[in-house]
Amino acid sequence: QVQLVESGGGSVQVGGSLRLSCTVSGRTVTKHAMGWFRQAPGKEREFVAAISWSGGSLYYAESLKGRFTISRDAAKNSIYLQMKSLKPEDTAVYFCVSRPGQETHPDLPPSDYDYWGQGTQVTVSS
Repeated sequence: QVQLVESGGGSVQVGGSLRLSCTVSGRTVTKHAMGWFRQAPGKEREFVAAISWSGGSLYYAESLKGRFTISRDAAKNSIYLQMKSLKPEDTAVYFCVSRPGQETHPDLPPSDYDYWGQGTQVTVSS
């Protein structure tokens, strides 16, 4: 059984930083593409970042480049999302996701990811 468990969310002021973690069981992060989506109240889920099975390809939503960094730790079978210079519009529930395939792309829809975590809330206040 595949499980993705996020942690690290919380409340932060504008300009602050947070690091989200996703611990994976039942699937190996070095064999599958992994990523992050987010969903703000009243909005659709949107792509945030993704990493290929090899770790050699990293993808980001265009609007988040330079502020968000995705990484992984193969030994811990985990992925991370470092977020800095946070803005109120970053407020959302952040989901860790996994694909059955090895590669990924920013244009893939949420339905292309077959496993999702329960989500972790990030709230940025001014």
